[in-house]
Amino acid sequence: FEETKLLAEQGDVIAQYNLGHMYRNGNGVPENDAEAVKWYRLAAEQGNASAQSNLGSMYTNGEGVPQNNIRAYVWFSVAAAQGNEIARGNRDIVSERLTPTGLEQAQQIATKCFESDYQDCE
Repeated sequence: FEETKLLAEQGDVIAQYNLGHMYRNGNGVPENDAEAVKWYRLAAEQGNASAQSNLGSMYTNGEGVPQNNIRAYVWFSVAAAQGNEIARGNRDIVSERLTPTGLEQAQQIATKCFESDYQDCE
């Protein structure tokens, strides 16, 4: 854990993803969804599709963040654009929960997110 945390704090994207996973599942640390979101977001902003997909799941389920299907759609969408098939399926499921206006808004944010290299995704 300590080595992973040190690497994550230094910006290592794989360590950030792994640290998020550790916090989400309570592997070697107490389970803490808010900390998981923090580390997944850092990895997601560096383009890690698995972290983006997991962040989408956190928003879908309201784990560590308020439940928000628009934000879930955004993160699933950018992960799907990188070829993450799980995210593609989850994006399609979440899209069915959105109103037409909500879906349009989510698609606009996802485009902005992708075009900003994952920096403007909220």
